[in-house]
Amino acid sequence: MDEQSSLLALFTSSFLSATLLPGSSEAVLFGVLTAYPQLFWPALGFASLGNTMGGMSSYAIGLFLPDEKALLKQSGGNMRGLEWVRSYGSPVLLLAWVPIIGDLLCVAAGWLRINWILAMLFMAIGKFVRYWAIAAAMSV
Repeated sequence: MDEQSSLLALFTSSFLSATLLPGSSEAVLFGVLTAYPQLFWPALGFASLGNTMGGMSSYAIGLFLPDEKALLKQSGGNMRGLEWVRSYGSPVLLLAWVPIIGDLLCVAAGWLRINWILAMLFMAIGKFVRYWAIAAAMSV
């Protein structure tokens, strides 16, 4: 796979991994950086952008859930994410990268109508830091 295709695959994997679908964008990041170490910063950018956009798609799902029963169904009955977003607001979305819980936080943020710009900013920061930590650990 060439450099452009690798970055596109990383973006796609990162996007899908941030939705309610299972995925492992970390493995794709590892593959891209192993094959093309010179793509360190572009790979971090594509992975972070794709993962943030995927998180915002979960946020959008939350916007369209009509009531708390629909939110309960979407979250599998787990209301912890909703309570965290109510308590801490958009900064809790720094944890949007955490498996399972991160999806719930994003959906809850949309349902609670948290400011979308702040939600996206905190999501992006948390997701970038995670990818940077993984990539930095790989290059040691």
